[in-house]
Amino acid sequence: MDVRSPTHELTRAAAALRSRRTAMARKAPWPVSIDGLAALRGIGGVAGQRTVRSKGKRPDPDDDEAYPPYANDADPWKVHFAEIDALLDRTSKVLAGETPLPRSRSHLVYDSDHDEAENEDLWLDFVKRTSHWPAVAAAAVAWNAWLDLNLYTRLPWLGLTMAASLLRARGLTAYLLPLAAGFKQSKFRPQGREGAKEKLDGFCQVIEEALSIANKDLDRLILARELMNRVTAQCRSNSKLPGLVELFLSRPLVTVPLGAKLLRVTPKAVDLMLAQLGGARPRELTGRTRYRA
Repeated sequence: MDVRSPTHELTRAAAALRSRRTAMARKAPWPVSIDGLAALRGIGGVAGQRTVRSKGKRPDPDDDEAYPPYANDADPWKVHFAEIDALLDRTSKVLAGETPLPRSRSHLVYDSDHDEAENEDLWLDFVKRTSHWPAVAAAAVAWNAWLDLNLYTRLPWLGLTMAASLLRARGLTAYLLPLAAGFKQSKFRPQGREGAKEKLDGFCQVIEEALSIANKDLDRLILARELMNRVTAQCRSNSKLPGLVELFLSRPLVTVPLGAKLLRVTPKAVDLMLAQLGGARPRELTGRTRYRA
């Protein structure tokens, strides 16, 4: 961690990254669903399988079988402890994010006439009706419908994440394209007055910019791997240095304890391997000697 407190921009970036990782954690059709949208918004669990508790009925006072003999001789505190345990269980589920909290929204911030749940159902129905369309056209129309319905304006990255999830669900891509970054680089800005052709052309520009960004990142990773492979080609056969190189390429952030845990070596061995990489070593972020990343 940095010595400075996280800024608002960093918090929003972490939320966007969390939504992308949540979308990639499950199979392709899941993000484009009610449970997937709830999880990407941060109010639902990723597991998708929730245990539904059946509400027990109160026993009939006139039923003798409901009250067994010597029932009054039981521990009188047992019922109270059970209620406390149930309350703690509900509290832990709320803190874990499995149960959404009913929040009262201020009319100064939120529009009381804007029903997000209804608009979400309309958008999902719209996506279902365009399931036989080509992948790019369906994703473009779905993103345009997301903007027209004004869905979740406080999560501006979510609409493009859903469009990328549609492209992935159709088999056009294996991963989520960085459409949000491509939208920032493109010159297309929807104003609401465009026709169908202009909207499709603008979305294609966003895809082209996203592909350009992804290709540039891929070229950087290939160049970094070639530079580090020049060092690993001279090491012995049982060295853990090639594993450290693959660790650098598979994760955006690597720490010394993480490398020691995954490679099953000591932190001192990771330090020696970093020194062995020399000039091919990736950029160090924290500026510290003990907590390096």
